Amino acid sequence: MSSPSSPGHADLTTKRLVLRPWTLSEATAVLDGGRSAQWADDFPAEGDRVIASLFEQHPAWLGPFGHRLIIERESGLVVGSIGLFWPPGEGVLEIGYGIVASRRAQGYATEATRALAEFALTAPEVHTVSATVELSNPASVRVLEKAGFHRWTTEEETARFRITSADLDLR
Repeated sequence: MSSPSSPGHADLTTKRLVLRPWTLSEATAVLDGGRSAQWADDFPAEGDRVIASLFEQHPAWLGPFGHRLIIERESGLVVGSIGLFWPPGEGVLEIGYGIVASRRAQGYATEATRALAEFALTAPEVHTVSATVELSNPASVRVLEKAGFHRWTTEEETARFRITSADLDLR
C-alpha cells in the first residue's frame, strides 16, 4: 500500500485499487438514484445507500478516517465502499466494507480492508481496528482472516475480529 502524501483526504492506493473519500455530491447521487459513468453497473449496493444516508448525521465519516469508495484501478470504476466508523471508542475503531456482486471473489475486499486498517492504525488515538461479521457470511469471515484480522469473540450468530498496531508492527 502506498501511504497518502498528506494526512487528510488523500487517496490510498493498493496494487489493484484506489480508496478515495466520498464526496457529498456522490452521496447525494446515490440517495437520489442517480447514475455515474464512473460506477460499476451494480453500484451502489444497498449498504452503500445506507452509508450515504448517514453522512449528514455523522459528518466525521467524510473525514480522513471515514468512508471511502473502492475504485478498480484497471477500469476506473467504483466497485464498492469501505469505511471506518469514526470516532474510535477507547482506541478501537470499527471497519465495514462491501464490494458489488460483479466484482466479488477477486480479493478486492481483502485488499481494501487491509489497506484501510493499516491506515487507521496510524491515527494516534487508534490501537485496534475491529469488525463484526455474521457467521452466516463465511466469505466475509475469510476476508477478515486474509486481511490479517484475528477472531476476538464469538457469539451465537456473530464473530468479532480485530487487528492491532502490534500485529502490523506499525509503532
